[in-house]
Amino acid sequence: MADTIALLQAALGRTGTGSSDFDLNPDVVLPAGRKMRPAGVLVPVSIANGAAQLILTKRSSALKHHPGQIAFPGGKKDEGDIDVTATALREAREEIGLPLDLPKVLGHLPTHETVTSFTVTPVVAVLESDFKPVPEPGEVDEVFSVPLAHILNPANYVIESRRWRGQRRYYFAVPYGPYYIWGATARILRGLAARVHE
Repeated sequence: MADTIALLQAALGRTGTGSSDFDLNPDVVLPAGRKMRPAGVLVPVSIANGAAQLILTKRSSALKHHPGQIAFPGGKKDEGDIDVTATALREAREEIGLPLDLPKVLGHLPTHETVTSFTVTPVVAVLESDFKPVPEPGEVDEVFSVPLAHILNPANYVIESRRWRGQRRYYFAVPYGPYYIWGATARILRGLAARVHE
């Protein structure tokens, strides 16, 4: 438990630049005057039962944006949120039933810029006690865990591509069992893995 916390704190203490959905697509031309909106996501690592596990969600297939994709609990910053950490914790409570007082926030990873014009701040936290996830109906189809060791191993990441809006777009993916973790979620996790191995 202490080793996992120390490992994550060391990674969070390293300096570095943020990431974006365009890291692997340098030829993308972004519209001038694009307005970015702040968002916060929780990167919750459960250390309650020995082996550290990263908790992720599978978004509802009924959602308009990113249906069925693997994501962190989180979302856009509301006016009532003090900061993006509060956003991430509030969204985790709403989406997976995580009590506000359970996560022990360790710090933030550099921001990630998305193609949907969000500046996302990943908030890394550990859960030292167990909890029973309660997925938000209509928003979250499933809550599942991935061994942190799998996520922190750079060798488990691949670069893949697909056509999007008439162009070939490249992105990171880190598959695990039946779960295809890709896009912004995988890019943020790839940044964490790189920091751990610096």
